[in-house]
Amino acid sequence: MSASLTLCPGIGYAICIITFYIASYYNTIMAWALYYLISSFTNQLPWTSCNNPWNTDNCTNYFSEGNVTWTQDSTSPAEEFYMRHVLQIHQSGGLQAPGGVSWQLTLCIMLIFTIVYFSIWKGVKTSGKVVWVTATSPYIILLILLVRGATLPGAWRGVFFYLKPSWQKLLETGVWVDAAAQIFFSLGPGFGVLLAFASYNKFNNNCYQDALMTSLVNCMTSFISGFVIFTVLGYMAEMRKEDVSEVAKDAGPSLLFITYAEAIANMPASTFFAIIFFLMLITLGLDSTFAGLEGVITAVLDEFPHIWSKRRELLVLGVVVICFFGSLTTLTFGGAYVVKLLEEYATGPAVLTVVLLEAVAVYWFYGIAQFCSDVKEMLGFSPGWFWRVCWVVVSPLFLLFIICSFLMSPPQLRLFQYTYPHWSIVLGYCIGTSSFLCVPTYITYRLIVTPGTLKERIMKGISPETTTEIPHGDIHLNAV
Repeated sequence: MSASLTLCPGIGYAICIITFYIASYYNTIMAWALYYLISSFTNQLPWTSCNNPWNTDNCTNYFSEGNVTWTQDSTSPAEEFYMRHVLQIHQSGGLQAPGGVSWQLTLCIMLIFTIVYFSIWKGVKTSGKVVWVTATSPYIILLILLVRGATLPGAWRGVFFYLKPSWQKLLETGVWVDAAAQIFFSLGPGFGVLLAFASYNKFNNNCYQDALMTSLVNCMTSFISGFVIFTVLGYMAEMRKEDVSEVAKDAGPSLLFITYAEAIANMPASTFFAIIFFLMLITLGLDSTFAGLEGVITAVLDEFPHIWSKRRELLVLGVVVICFFGSLTTLTFGGAYVVKLLEEYATGPAVLTVVLLEAVAVYWFYGIAQFCSDVKEMLGFSPGWFWRVCWVVVSPLFLLFIICSFLMSPPQLRLFQYTYPHWSIVLGYCIGTSSFLCVPTYITYRLIVTPGTLKERIMKGISPETTTEIPHGDIHLNAV
């Protein structure tokens, strides 16, 4: 028998919608990586030369022997492979005319979702075993790529650019928004993932130690990954005879699938390094997908145990199928434009807003004193004043500042040579707000169905509810 504490269930519905949006574009990026992985099993990587059917007259290989003139209209073989062969973005007219669905990418994402399904359909017993491979192999590959990158000519230029701080960037709100979104996506707070996995732990599990260790390992991994990327960018700058800043100006998927892929293609043993690099991207993406979907599945199982407790395989299949159909818009020829829109508007700001609401619900409505008392009951000690101030004041104010900054100056989206129309910003706001609108909707519903005066209904609505159930863990905090 275990206790279940329910706080603001509307947040839980919001997280499920955000997870769906993430699954709709994040797995598409894995499909791109899978396509690259399959294409890498050749003696010569297909994005090495300009002699392919998809290449144009502007294709210029400045790594080839001889003097090659690079002009403003020139494009590299890696860029044309990514844009014209993988994405086929030249067949799209933008968001208003995305074009047809790429059958190659559709097959790739079907394989990705098949792996996801058979990894999580039995719960943590199967996903835990798979994670032993998907979570450890990237570290081995990172070490190999780090050693290789450090031996490339010009690698020191990339390292110097990576470690040299640019203090004026701290005055840009966009940097703080990106940093906050990155830490939330890498650590997973606010998605319900940590709550879902923690519900399988014993009551007295040392979550304090786990939190510190997980945060430390995550930050160190990100720091080391920076060396892996920037040593190669320094090599690219050396070969192009450009500044590292010019090579690194393309962020996001373009950095991985154009710049880094191009560098790998011109290394000795390029096929080997291409295979392990894209295999690493896929395993990292699978880990994130496992966690995100497990949070949704665990929430549904806890909310409707009488329906789904003995039908987990069917529930997982339904969730995977829904995510697959949700990904179809990102598999079109203009799917990269949809991915960028969802990434900027549908997930990052929405997650920050939901986490702000979670912090208010737990530390203000439930109460910091009661929360610390619960922690003491589990761990044997109460959190100190530093953590209390961070939870009650610092974190909510910081999140509120980032959200307001985003609302006052939304990003002006541009991808490749395409500038997003003004109506796409309105569409982005609509998609972003569609998730956390579940919170006021649920509040309105509870105020209507709860008996009593308005004051009594409000007080009961902001008070946590405790129920008894027999699930998989010792204690549940269904704050999300």
